[in-house]
Amino acid sequence: MAHLSLQDVCVRFGGLMALTDVTFDLHSGEILSLIGPNGAGKTTIFNVITGVYKVSSGRVLYDGSQLTGRRPHHILEAGIARTFQNIRLFTAMTAVENVMVARHCRSSTGVFGAVLRLASQRDEERDIHDRAMKALEFVGMADHADVTAKNLPYGLQRRLEIARALGSEPKTLLLDEPAAGLNPSESKELMQTIRRIAETGVNVLLVEHDMSVVMNISDRVVVLDHGELICQGRPEEVQCDPKVIQAYLGQDLDETLVV
Repeated sequence: MAHLSLQDVCVRFGGLMALTDVTFDLHSGEILSLIGPNGAGKTTIFNVITGVYKVSSGRVLYDGSQLTGRRPHHILEAGIARTFQNIRLFTAMTAVENVMVARHCRSSTGVFGAVLRLASQRDEERDIHDRAMKALEFVGMADHADVTAKNLPYGLQRRLEIARALGSEPKTLLLDEPAAGLNPSESKELMQTIRRIAETGVNVLLVEHDMSVVMNISDRVVVLDHGELICQGRPEEVQCDPKVIQAYLGQDLDETLVV
């Protein structure tokens, strides 16, 4: 059974159809990449899955349950976390504090316990800090835990976004262009990190323009163009599909997709 399933999803903004009858599945243990030209609807799909946008028709299922219509914080609690195309860190907070914020959906101590500084609250706070440090260590940032986010170099800010998403202990991770702005060495490290995330049992849905990343780590690829799904399959199948070639360049795609 599919872990995450979009079924005939349509999104309309006034007279504009942003998505038209989009259907695909994310299976357990899979790295699935979502690609397409600018404006194809990739980030719109992320916003639909995470409850930011409402569907005009169709539905989203998560582990067989209806996800459509649920609030973003409920979707996070259910186990779906994401990063953003444009980095959205708490710039005045340290790296470890940024990750600790993501643990709010797993905490149980309320305002009463926090105000009175109960033993249970103090224990939970220590646990949140320890788990945040493990997330930073996972992405290779333990040595930068106490550095303010705004003082981190761009590549480490990208890593911190992934660590923060992992801090919520997701079952499914949505990565929105994580390789944007990275140099080749950083992109290689990113691929290794994504593979290790998948190896822990987290399902990964990836939006990415860097085709060397997509073609090297994806189990399957879904291609969108103008809000419509035009192709899906294994990377080697997708890169040779005539519709994909036409959507990207209107010509031979060898220089763009073949790696």
